Amino acid sequence: MDLIPVSTFEERLPGLLKLLERLVRIESPSVDKQAVDGLVDLVEQEAVRRGAAIERVAQAEVGDQLVARWGHGLGGSLLLVHLDTVHPLGTLERLPWEQRGRQVFGPGVFDMKASLALALDVMEVVCRTQDGPPAPVTLVCTSDEEIGSAASRDLIETQARAHDLVLCLEPALADGALKTRRKGTGLFRLQITGRSAHAGVAPAEGVNAIVEFALQVPHIQALQDETAGTTLTIGTVRGGSRTNVVPERCLAQIDVRIAVPEEAARIEVGLCSLQPLLPGASLEVTGGWNRPPMPRTAAIGRAYERAARIAEQLGFSVGEGATGGASDANFVAPLDVPLLDGLGPTGGGAHSLEEFIWVDSLAPRAALLAALLSREE
Repeated sequence: MDLIPVSTFEERLPGLLKLLERLVRIESPSVDKQAVDGLVDLVEQEAVRRGAAIERVAQAEVGDQLVARWGHGLGGSLLLVHLDTVHPLGTLERLPWEQRGRQVFGPGVFDMKASLALALDVMEVVCRTQDGPPAPVTLVCTSDEEIGSAASRDLIETQARAHDLVLCLEPALADGALKTRRKGTGLFRLQITGRSAHAGVAPAEGVNAIVEFALQVPHIQALQDETAGTTLTIGTVRGGSRTNVVPERCLAQIDVRIAVPEEAARIEVGLCSLQPLLPGASLEVTGGWNRPPMPRTAAIGRAYERAARIAEQLGFSVGEGATGGASDANFVAPLDVPLLDGLGPTGGGAHSLEEFIWVDSLAPRAALLAALLSREE
């Protein structure tokens, strides 16, 4: 296999950074369809300019989804990126596009607009130097990853089943390692109903929903299993109305992370089996699972080993690791399609006002991605 050297992409860095700046300056919070659609317009233009056939999947409530294809035939590689960010409109005023030495800052630059710029630049190089990709390539750009991917999940799974390899361009781990394991995520809500009463005149007539919740906390925490990699985090609690009223209601939201699929049923049964401990109180558990876990399957292992061999030929090394966060790669994991995640650049500060990427990571990641798009030897 003829590899495109890292130096080719190093020479292209000025142009890549100009494209990245354009992407970052179009703010695209998940909850603002008009804003995200503005970014879709730009990405569509850039993909067409690089020879892609385009399918735009209209959405009613979130930004449109975009499917760009290079090459013909079945199989090939699927690239996954998302266009939306967690940053509200106006964040550019607080976190402006700025290059400081070998770092570039801006809202969404790390998660994950640099990966989008990388994918477009790689396809331009591949199409110019190899007269088109050696195998079909599909780039799927979704618009709601940061809010759960409810509108894009079917598209992701359908496209994944039609390809031989799925490459999720989420940012790399801090040391540049690829992500070969991810935890699955669930969000459950515990609604507790008691009985209100005057806190001074007749407190005994009330049933304190907040106290009932406090009594439930040890039972919720007992469902954790560090050995299995299962965590439960009580993230928000809301209850009561006034200080002089026995609170009738309390609502807690519980973030659940699981490393293995088998834990899903145990946690769901455990939460739904909670029983009230105060006479007169009642409990209701709602919610469920957003993304399944992504364990390191044999298919993922083979994909990583190939990536590690390619990186060595390109003159650097790439490790592998796990993360408790979830991505759209989690949807692909149960399909048993060869999958790699974390192919984006290195950086830090995701979802914060210190979000940045390391410029020096762009060229090696681009060369690795370009090589992964070739047919396997």
